[in-house]
This record gives sequence, structure tokens and C-alpha cells, in this order.
Amino acid sequence: MADAARLTGVAAIDESRLRASVRELGSAVIAYSGGVDSATLLAVAAGELGERVLAVTGRSPSLASGEAQSALRVARAIGAKHEFIATNEFDNPNYVSNPANRCYYCKDELYGRLTRLALERGFAHVADGCNADDGTFGLDMRPGRSAAKRHGVRSPLAETGFTKAAVRDLARRLGLRVWDKPATPCLSSRIPHGARVEPDVLRRIDLAERYLRARGFREVRVRHFGAAARIEVPLDDVARLATAQNAVTRALRAIGYERVEIDPRGYRMGSLNDTSL
Repeated sequence: MADAARLTGVAAIDESRLRASVRELGSAVIAYSGGVDSATLLAVAAGELGERVLAVTGRSPSLASGEAQSALRVARAIGAKHEFIATNEFDNPNYVSNPANRCYYCKDELYGRLTRLALERGFAHVADGCNADDGTFGLDMRPGRSAAKRHGVRSPLAETGFTKAAVRDLARRLGLRVWDKPATPCLSSRIPHGARVEPDVLRRIDLAERYLRARGFREVRVRHFGAAARIEVPLDDVARLATAQNAVTRALRAIGYERVEIDPRGYRMGSLNDTSL
């Protein structure tokens, strides 16, 4: 009981620090994807800044089906102002060629658009949902963080030490429906670096993942290797997926894949560069 009370007290202190950090922004445009991190930041910002916060979601072919609608529903539930903008990263050959720092070009486009919007509308800052486990705040380096730094984007969750686990805990306490939502990175992240990112390919990946989610696989990645698809689900789901392999193979062949494999190692971040099938 004492430990529970102590943890509750620590969480309350952390939340108080986060709210103070958000208030210091004065006003902000939130780079809002509708995932747990940006939704948690938006909920706190809406509570502290009211009409002085605007959530903006970028739309492009790399956004998975249903994500825009989900983001809109969550923003409405929070009671925050929300808008969509079209981003044009596909006009940039540096993005389409899919180098190792592809994410930089995507985030540079998004944050550039948001900083201009903030200036035009009179918002003091642009902020994102980066947490303390992400990018330069954590153990790895993510190109998107370089873009954020270039555009002066603030990251209140990371700045106040909120890890992913702490963000989920706060989201649950705030009653956000996405508190346990799996990460949903852009569809381009399913394509190995060096292979071109094309809208038709992204549509194929999206269809494959939508089919698998409809079969009950909540967290899934379809890694795209040209004519071959490698499916990753959490280790606990691999056996269940294997029992449906024939049906899954037929479905993915119908959308253009010639070969389909279930990765027995399960879903892992950073598996993209392992091109063995």
C-alpha cells in the first residue's frame, strides 16, 4: 500500500511538472498523430492552454488507413481544436529514394509547415509528442529529431522526463482511449532503406495490414521486399498466425505479393534492415 501511494505521488509530481512546462509555452501548435504520445500532450495542453492550442495532423500516402479518423475522434473527445494539412514529402526525391535518414525529410516537411502555420496564426510554439525514450532523449538517434531541432520544436514530454511507460500511465489516468494503442509508424517504415517509397507500394502494405488487423492481430508489420512480404506479429501471436498461414498467403497474393513469410522471431523494432527471407 505504501509503495502504491509513493508511486501515485511520484506520478502526480511528474504530471504537475509537465503541466507547468506546457503552461510556459503560452500557446502552441501540436504535431498530432493521434497516437498515445501526441494525444497525451494534446490533452494536457488543452487543459492548460484551452483555445491557445491547435492540434494539426499531416496527411500523405504514408498515413495508414483509419489513422486520420482515429486522430479526429480522439481530438474531439479531448475537446481540442484540430485540423488536417496535406504534406508533400513525396515531392522530395530525397524522401522517395528512401535513404537511412528518410524520416528527416518527412519531419522537415511537417515541422516546416507547422512552424509557418504557427507564425501565421500567432501561436508561440510548435510542440510534438516525443518522449524521453525517443531519439536524442533516449538511447538511439532518430533523424526526425534533427528536423525537430532545426525548426525549434518543443517536446514537453521528453523535457520533463516522461518515458513511454509514464506516458501510457498518464493517458490511462486521463481516460484517453488510445492509452494502450500500439505504435503506428508511417507505412514507409515497412520498406528497406534504398528501395523507393511509392504510393502504390504503400497502398499494398496498408491493405495487407488492414486484412491482418481484421483477423485480430492488433500489432502487425508487413515488411515489403518487392514481390515478397514478411509478416511480423508479437511472439505470443506467431503460432496463431501460423495456423492461418494458407488463408493469409492467399489474401496477400491477391493484392500483389508473390511470396509471404511469417517471421518466427516475432515483431521487433529495427528489423527493417534484415532483408533475409
